[in-house]
Amino acid sequence: MPRIDRYRGKEKDELPSLSLEKVLPLLTSRARRALKRAAANKNIAVRKLMKKVSAIKASNPSKVIRTHVREAVIIPEWLGLTFAVHNGKEWKNVTISIDKLGYRLGDFAHTTGRVIHSGPGVGATRGSKFIPLK
Repeated sequence: MPRIDRYRGKEKDELPSLSLEKVLPLLTSRARRALKRAAANKNIAVRKLMKKVSAIKASNPSKVIRTHVREAVIIPEWLGLTFAVHNGKEWKNVTISIDKLGYRLGDFAHTTGRVIHSGPGVGATRGSKFIPLK
């Protein structure tokens, strides 16, 4: 049986056609508040990004959208689009899927890398000073 992609009871096909007012009850309270602030023009950067995305989606939906706005909440209108999110050093591509709805763009472009330490070498500790090399 094929898996049907759903987000809180809504199927993937009907999500992009929903208006922002109908999407808000499906999101978490934190995402709802952020989108309400963006709609009230209190967060101008997010508002500008939403306008930019709608313009690009109408003209060329396969184009990668570059942005520094990491705090933008992912909405169903953006399903299938690819964003290049800046992490402070480089652009990380984020393809929007149904699993990423309600999260922020910055959640998928990490700013810090993973630190992998190797084992201690000769001279790393005072006791290893006296270990013969051969």
